[in-house]
Amino acid sequence: MPCLNEAETVATCVRKTIAFFDEAGIDGEVVIADNGSTDGSQKLAREAGARVVPVADKGYGNALMGGIRAARGKYVAMGDADDSYDFATLGPFLDDLRDGADLVMGNRFQGGIAPGAMPPLHRYLGNPVLSFVGRLFFGSKIGDFHCGLRAFNKASILRLGLQTGGMEFASEMVVKATLAKYDIRERPTTLSPDGRSRPPHLNTWRDGWRHLRFLMLYSPRWLFLIPGLVFMTVGLVAGVALSFGPVRVGSIAFDVDTLVGAGAAMIIGFQAVLFGLLTKVYAMEEGFLPDDTRVRRLLRWWSLERGLVFGGLLALAGLGGLVASLMHWRVHSFGELDPRHSLRIVVPAATALVMSLQQLFASLFVSILGIRRRHPLVVDAAEEAADVVDEAAEKVAAEGAAPEPARD
Repeated sequence: MPCLNEAETVATCVRKTIAFFDEAGIDGEVVIADNGSTDGSQKLAREAGARVVPVADKGYGNALMGGIRAARGKYVAMGDADDSYDFATLGPFLDDLRDGADLVMGNRFQGGIAPGAMPPLHRYLGNPVLSFVGRLFFGSKIGDFHCGLRAFNKASILRLGLQTGGMEFASEMVVKATLAKYDIRERPTTLSPDGRSRPPHLNTWRDGWRHLRFLMLYSPRWLFLIPGLVFMTVGLVAGVALSFGPVRVGSIAFDVDTLVGAGAAMIIGFQAVLFGLLTKVYAMEEGFLPDDTRVRRLLRWWSLERGLVFGGLLALAGLGGLVASLMHWRVHSFGELDPRHSLRIVVPAATALVMSLQQLFASLFVSILGIRRRHPLVVDAAEEAADVVDEAAEKVAAEGAAPEPARD
């Protein structure tokens, strides 16, 4: 249980949990991960039978990770120390873990939310929307991403390398467990009003944004790739149509002004697609995201040479368009041109040139990222230690062999 000034409720939570252990015949302990309480929560928790582990780094996620690492059991359950969850209902969670599950999530929307237990903004907007985004982005089947009551195999969760220190820790655990293809299950959970007289630590807008930001940053596909493809498709369709003349839709006429916008959409979309690929490669290399076979196949095909050739062809197409525009200008004796005609040549040419440079730079950057992937640095620790010892022995031998200075 993470704890920061929970003197009103922490002892109650500890006693209820220990009573559950006794009744169910479970060999367990209650670990209070104290995040710097100043109201005597530590003493109350110890008197109630808990083991208190101080966690210096502030934040919900930091407190939980400190408690998880300190826990001695094979299975760990986490829940808030505000008496809003009934720890005596953890029996089904433990059954799932013993059956092979890696993570068992509580679902408050299935189990029931008592009046006053959750603000309407969280109940009808925040939690449902963020949980929907999590399911959409990562293919998760979890209905309540942010339920504070959950249980898991300690070794499985530690393998995920969870990093976030704030409230978004709840989302990170579900996302990374989903990406790792863990066995994740759900159990209905009831939520009661907490027993505190002070306001909760949760900040609605700040913590909601941190959850949403995490979900976006861990999904390059939805952050960059899909928006980029949409921009590119719209820009390409509009650009091709307008390159041959104005287009009318009812009483609305689209002309060269829209063509300029279509070229900008193509460039923005292409840049976003490249960003999606580069982010995915970097995240895979650093271990933030699991390996993706489709991306690996693309990287094997997309060599630096192929990227340079493709970028070069785009550049030639753009240069060809610029030459055509110069010829068009020459026909008009290098005088004033009607932009309704000249822009239909210049805009596609400039768009191709910009995209060619984006392609060239992206190919070079992907190749840089791939240097370590193809040629990993291998250091033999034993050989390195032996070299250090040999060097020290040679130095001692050299000092011993040095002649003593003459004395009077």
